[in-house]
Amino acid sequence: MEDKGLKKLGRKTDYVYDYSPNLLEKFENRYKGKIYWVSFNCPEFTTLCPITGQPDFATIYIQYIPDKWLVESKSLKLYLFSFRNARDFHEDTVNRIADDLFELLEPFYLEVYGEFNPRGGISIDPFTQRYKKEKWVEELAKERFKLHRIVPPEIRRNRG
Repeated sequence: MEDKGLKKLGRKTDYVYDYSPNLLEKFENRYKGKIYWVSFNCPEFTTLCPITGQPDFATIYIQYIPDKWLVESKSLKLYLFSFRNARDFHEDTVNRIADDLFELLEPFYLEVYGEFNPRGGISIDPFTQRYKKEKWVEELAKERFKLHRIVPPEIRRNRG
């Protein structure tokens, strides 16, 4: 296995349950200049309500169009696990994930969608975008925002 300076991949896993963006690692995109999507789905995401401390469960969907960097998937998993004891509202959590990944990767475009399980009879499903200020990317962002549901309604879980 070629190392590429990654610290987590292929090594013993030490789980961290306190929010830590330092867990994220990146590696060089070998296909710079090509436009393509990278998608991640984390169906077992957990965090805590900032008021009650009760657990909140969600599926987090992350999609991005890389430029120079890709996120290493094990580091992303450990990073997402680090929210386990974090206490934020759903909207804050999704925006924090987007900010951390955008700062790390500097992709052309990134979107994060949180599909949180209902609590108290209501679900909250925040969606956010980050993108470079380039004309084609701005146009893409407008179109994606109009169609912001990453998962079509017919395959959504935990919905009546």
